[in-house]
Amino acid sequence: MQQDAVPFPLPISNHLPKIGWYGLGAMGSFMARNIATSKRLHLDSPILVYNRTVEKAEKLVNELGTNSAAVASSATQLVTECNVIFTNLANDAVVQGVYDDFAKTMTQTPPTQPKIFVDTSTIYPSIAAQIDKLLGNFPHCHFVTSPVFGPPAAADAGSLVIAMSGDYRSKQQVAHLLVPGVGRKVIDLGGNVEKAPTLKLIGNGMIMGANELLAETLTLGEKSGIGAHTVNSLVKEIMPAPGLIAYGDKMVDDRFDGSVGFSIDLGIKDSLHIRRLAAELNCPMPTVDIAHQRLITTRSIHERQRSSGSQKWDILDWSASIAGSRVAAGLEPFDCNAHHVIPDND
Repeated sequence: MQQDAVPFPLPISNHLPKIGWYGLGAMGSFMARNIATSKRLHLDSPILVYNRTVEKAEKLVNELGTNSAAVASSATQLVTECNVIFTNLANDAVVQGVYDDFAKTMTQTPPTQPKIFVDTSTIYPSIAAQIDKLLGNFPHCHFVTSPVFGPPAAADAGSLVIAMSGDYRSKQQVAHLLVPGVGRKVIDLGGNVEKAPTLKLIGNGMIMGANELLAETLTLGEKSGIGAHTVNSLVKEIMPAPGLIAYGDKMVDDRFDGSVGFSIDLGIKDSLHIRRLAAELNCPMPTVDIAHQRLITTRSIHERQRSSGSQKWDILDWSASIAGSRVAAGLEPFDCNAHHVIPDND
């Protein structure tokens, strides 16, 4: 582990918490697995995992074995039996609903020991403040916002970057549960739980804008007769950022399967959040505005294909936003191998 990977010292207590995990989607399943199998943590008991689609929880437990994980019968079991409860969920409404359910459980059975709730989802900052206020009504309870940067492949590899805000001692304990294993670095945003979700939106806006520029550049390469693959090779030489390389490869190879990536619906959800935040702070982000339009255009094209049964992918990755750029330039949306080369005039 890098020396500056965790900005908190090791907790003084040697007590190992009972860990619960709610939400086993494309990201959550890998993150929960990596905590459950961490050799560094030496957990006394298997982590409890819960998902509304119980088959996902059962699949993970079958993969890991009952010594590492167990299926929780309900969200109530997570709250009553666990000291640290992680959530990784799709959107604000689901996150709010789950934490409302947690609160109902604790109203009926008030906690007698400290509990830390850790949300790793991408949510609007004000939702985090509402949840923090809700959990503050219960003794011994703390809320930590801990959104993560990285695609499912990074979650699988345990190389996520983690933003974190909330109660200091809670962050201290959570950070050392997550790094190394789930992530490679924690960025501490202080005590205000709204700060980590804000940084998450800023970061996703940067990625979204970079993808838009990448899509435009690759499309121009195709229209000019240079070819998108050649332009992508240049990107790797002069701007070798991991994100640009990963998304550039997806764009030029038409690898737009969102079931193993970051879905376009989640990208649009995030773009709405980013534009809302920018508007509230009077901070224009025109590149994100354009990227949002590309995502909407691409989803519209995909929906038309779905209605006719001609779609190649049931779920689109957000890198498919290049389809909007291609269509605007008169090219095929999802086929980089179509004959786009412009003949020479000489």
